[in-house]
Amino acid sequence: MTPEIKEAKNEAEAEKHRWEEETLQKVLDKMPERKKSFEGVSLEPVERLYTDADTDGIEVGFPGEFPYKRGIHPTGYRGRLWTMRQFAGFSSPEETNRRFKYLMSQGQTGLSVAYDLPALMGLDADSPLSEGEVGKCGVAVSSLADFEVLFDGIPLEGVTVSQTINAPAPIFLAMYLVVAEKQKADFNKISGTLQNDILKEYIAQKEWIYPIKPAMKLVIDTFEYCTKHVPKYNPISVSGYHIREAGATALQELAFTLRDGVEYVQYGVDRGMEVDEFVPRLSFFFNAHNDFFEEIAKYRAARVVWAKTMKERFGATNPRTMQLRFHTQTAGVSLTVQQPLNNIARVAIQALAGVLGGTQSLHTDAYDEALALPTDNAALIALRTQQIIAEETGVVNTVDPLGGSWYVEALTQKMIDGCLDYFDRIDNFGGMVEAVEAGFPQREIQESAYQYQKAVERGEQTIVGVNKYAMGEEIHKTDILQIDESVRDHQLERLARTKAKRDNGAVEKALDRLKIAARDNENTMPFIIESVAAYATVEEISVALRDVYGIYEEPAF
Repeated sequence: MTPEIKEAKNEAEAEKHRWEEETLQKVLDKMPERKKSFEGVSLEPVERLYTDADTDGIEVGFPGEFPYKRGIHPTGYRGRLWTMRQFAGFSSPEETNRRFKYLMSQGQTGLSVAYDLPALMGLDADSPLSEGEVGKCGVAVSSLADFEVLFDGIPLEGVTVSQTINAPAPIFLAMYLVVAEKQKADFNKISGTLQNDILKEYIAQKEWIYPIKPAMKLVIDTFEYCTKHVPKYNPISVSGYHIREAGATALQELAFTLRDGVEYVQYGVDRGMEVDEFVPRLSFFFNAHNDFFEEIAKYRAARVVWAKTMKERFGATNPRTMQLRFHTQTAGVSLTVQQPLNNIARVAIQALAGVLGGTQSLHTDAYDEALALPTDNAALIALRTQQIIAEETGVVNTVDPLGGSWYVEALTQKMIDGCLDYFDRIDNFGGMVEAVEAGFPQREIQESAYQYQKAVERGEQTIVGVNKYAMGEEIHKTDILQIDESVRDHQLERLARTKAKRDNGAVEKALDRLKIAARDNENTMPFIIESVAAYATVEEISVALRDVYGIYEEPAF
């Protein structure tokens, strides 16, 4: 080939390349940018392309090393899979006990208890306020007698149990410990988690009993008691899940959850507890929503912010204090009544985000949960979804496989920066308790939820099967779990038998001692345990504390 021909060929290739670039740019210019629904509320819009320029100055790091962006364990899931902890609880303790045993027989590796609304509000099944709600959204528990049935045949020393309970959490921790003691379990071996996150109740879920500061005191009582007597038990799971379900963005979920955690740590320190003694037993609970990469970035950012905050703000030196451990649940709010089988795909993608983000345990929602509590078949599909991810996809073979991705690293850093900005705003109120009392996180979430709904109504936020690809007639009819009023009758009978058989004088004395302890600002846990062991009911114990602390009424913000 002569030099002239070679030069002509190079020019032709260069011209072709210019034409391709110009054509591509013309196409892109005609395409509207897909902006995030929360521009100005959450992160900036996603760029069309990310390069190494977007990660200048960003350290990727290694798993198992501070600040743990890539995971708290150097071996990831090669060393140990996440715990498959399916949320379960409905109807009577007998029915839930059977569901627990069924799920465990199918390979579930941890239990997670959902309680009904009366239990969440500190009410018994026979309360007039409980009518129509007993056993409907979780299992009905009014006393130790119910709890003994709930865990009959389940050795608490050998299985980890998570309890989703908040305002009356110390009572349910007490029941757990009394049953464990009756099983002759070693308290040095018992492991599990109490949700016990009262701040998110005032922020998002709204299931409270006492005013904020006495409620915070009860939380720290459990910290103190567990640190001394049940060292492997997690006395709190700081929950962003419900904050997200209330309409928060991913960034708000991250920031408010971690700042709640900081508040609990500060209250523990103010009690006189050592950071490196009690903080390693604090755990977290995050949502896994639909924006795949944003969710992964959220988990990675959470580890960094927590590690640096514990080290720089509280002077932690124990690596476990700085290592954020978290449970993940797929987004219940994302499930649709329309075309419910689509929810299986949503759940699988959300669960994969949790795994790629490095979760320590995972719950996958059942496809029918937008309609009712899950049937056995739907719960089994949800569990199998986790098992398929673990056993078939290969994502467990390497640690943090998305680490170093220009997009993921840039998004993680934006999450970190946005979270710390929220920290500064909350600190300006004096702390999270004061911010909640001023209504700050509540207003932020309200605005985000409003903006999201408007985006759905405008068609800017697509929900498949709802505002796009909708069908006039559903292609699938779903059988749903029915819970009738007979469960209330069943629970009332056991409650009546319990009250008739117990030593009512011992109950009255135990409750009196509990009130005195609360008034004298003592740790209430030993007295709650005494009351539970005497078969005082959930409502009786709640009322005893309410007589001392009062009740919370949310102000108009």
